[in-house]
Parts: sequence; C-alpha cells; structure tokens
Amino acid sequence: MKIVQEPAEDGNKCKLLDRPGYDDGGVGDLSLIVDLEDNVARRQRGDVDYFSAVKANRLPRDNNGPFADKSRRDQKVQLATLLFTDDATPGEVFSEQSLHVDDPAELAVRQDQLSEARAALRLGMVLGDYPAVSVGLIEISKRNLLVNGKGGAEDSMRCVNKALEVAGDGFWDGDDILLEASDEYNPPTHFEKNATTPGLSNPASLKYMSLRVSQLCLRSAWLQKANVLAAQGKEEEARKSYQSILPLLVDEHRCSRIDWERVSLLVNIGNTYARTGDFNSADEQYELAEKIGMEHLNHEHGSREDGELMVSTVKRARAFALARNGREAEAKAIIRELIDKKLSEEKKKKVQASDTQNENIITINE
Repeated sequence: MKIVQEPAEDGNKCKLLDRPGYDDGGVGDLSLIVDLEDNVARRQRGDVDYFSAVKANRLPRDNNGPFADKSRRDQKVQLATLLFTDDATPGEVFSEQSLHVDDPAELAVRQDQLSEARAALRLGMVLGDYPAVSVGLIEISKRNLLVNGKGGAEDSMRCVNKALEVAGDGFWDGDDILLEASDEYNPPTHFEKNATTPGLSNPASLKYMSLRVSQLCLRSAWLQKANVLAAQGKEEEARKSYQSILPLLVDEHRCSRIDWERVSLLVNIGNTYARTGDFNSADEQYELAEKIGMEHLNHEHGSREDGELMVSTVKRARAFALARNGREAEAKAIIRELIDKKLSEEKKKKVQASDTQNENIITINE
C-alpha cells in the first residue's frame, strides 16, 4: 500500500479519502508482481554475489525464445506487457454475456491474448519470477474462459487452482505448472507431482518477499475462481469465493483504485443472489456498492468520474436483477435513466467541442 506525496497525474482519481497523500495507482503493486530490479534475488544472494552474477550473465533469462536478444530486465518488461493488457477496465464484474462472441475479429483478438498469457507463463518460469507465474495462470484461466465460454470452464478452473497453489503456503511443482503453457493440455500418462517449490505465502518465501505479494495474487486468483464457478452455475460456491477476498481489503486505504475492487466484489456477490432469485439479498449488496460510489461523488477528495461509473455499474446490475425476477417495468426505468444520462453527457461533450472550435476560430481571426 504505497502512498506518495504528489499525484502521478492531474485530478483527484488517486487522492486518498481516509488520510493525507495519494495512491500510487498500482505502480507499487505492479513492481511487486514483476520484480524489475531483482530485489528478491538480491536478498537471497546478497549484493556481492548478485552483482557478480549480473556481470557474468549467470542469472536466469530466456536464451532460446523470441526475447533471447534482450537483457534479463528487458525480458521482465516484456513479461509485464504480456500479462497486463492495455484495455483493462475498472473493476471486474462477471457477466455471462461476455463469454459469448460472434465476431470473428474479436475472437481472434481473444485468442491472441490467450497465447500471450501462455507465453508470459513460460517466460515467468524461466526468469524465476513466481508472482508473475501465479498471475500468468490466472490470465490463462480468464482468457481461456473468454475464448471457449462455458466449455472452457474445466480448463480454466484447473489453471486457477494451480495459481492458488503458487500463491499459497504449501509447495508446487514447476513441471505441472508448465503444462498450462502449451496450446493443448496434454499431461504425460504417468505423471507424479514433485511439489518442492515453496508457495508465495510459505515461510521460506516470506523471508525474501512481502506478504503483500501473495495477497495480491490470492485476491486475483479467488476472484477468477469465483468467476469460473459462476460460469458453471455454482452460485453458492462462487459467492463464498468472492466473499473470501473481502477480509484482504479491510486494511487497504480508500482510493478509487481499491474502491473499484470493493464495488466489483459487492456487485458480483449480489449477482450470485440475483441469479438464484433472491433479489432482496442481492439488493443489500448493491446498496453497499452504491454507497461507496456515492461517497466518491460527495467527498471533496473523491473521484467524481469513478464515482459516477461505480453508481452506473450498480444500477445496471440492479436492473438486470429486477428483470430476472420478473420486475421488468422497474428494470426498464433504470435502463432508461442510464441511457438518458449517457445521451445527455454526449450532447454536452459535443457542445463543449463546438464552443472550443468557435473560440479557436475567433482567436485565428483576431
């Protein structure tokens, strides 16, 4: 939970609501997942041995793949690029509709992203960057579900369970993990796991890396496991998986980045109730999520943009829940409100653009 004194960008998206300072926008967490500076290796080896290994090029790096000509550090930069896509959206609310894609171009993009996640897993294993290995498995699970829909749920569940092994306090087998880097899962006929690598929460690992590393990986893994369970129609199990993340957020500071995680979890939990016909329990979760969004709208240090998006996300979820429970008139009223608000915003943007253009023309004429 790195806090900085100055914001990385203009505006109040990164301003903390509960204390002075600014959120670092996830830069600190990303540097824990992909250890560009080899801080863990330096702690394990000691500075003298580490820098001697760097000079002699003895540290693990990919010598045979497409990144063989890059330095170890540059390969880690490439690893981050493969793992984290540019089109990420705030929060992560599971929707069955997202699993269905008829556009061949969109399907091709999803397949490319799945291949990138598998390449990231291979690279992470070679570099010995095990937090990235856990995230790589999660991304394979996520992207496989988007490519294959419910038919890929079994493979996605296997991957996310392995991600939990890597992030857990036990041990895991590298050969078993690398099976997921292939385009086709084809384990040997006679395969016996040799789990000797300590997980990120194992005391042996915690000597060299922060507990936050494993918690970040566990949060992502439990979220994806819940999404897979929801895709399989196992709503109660999915709900428990979503709920298991909430205790890990109790001590997190208040900012739009972390509050988006809280909102998405509450909406996902509400949706598990809605899909089983329990609208009242679902609406309790939606109200908690909406309250977080409203706090950003009403707080002097809140992010108005994120607050409005949070509230809109909750309203859409409530509308679908109402429709699913036979209250279509109420659902349509909410959707109409959201559409009218969107049209009003677009009209306002056009007017502002026109005013700016007119001002430019006046300036040029003068």
